[in-house]
Amino acid sequence: MTIRELSEVDARLEEAVRRMARVRPQEDRMTLYEEAAIAILDSEHSDFEEGVLEAHLMKRLQDLNA
Repeated sequence: MTIRELSEVDARLEEAVRRMARVRPQEDRMTLYEEAAIAILDSEHSDFEEGVLEAHLMKRLQDLNA
């Protein structure tokens, strides 16, 4: 796993939230981030060492919520 791979996850997260916000503009932004993060974790967890993707996404959500 590289930093590039995690930055690509961040890019997919941002893109997913942008798309979801177009369809659900009234939805709380953090809710959209949480849903997108869960979807990414569900679909990509096997591409990373155990716990790495989850920890990265949790940190990202914490930073956004600060």
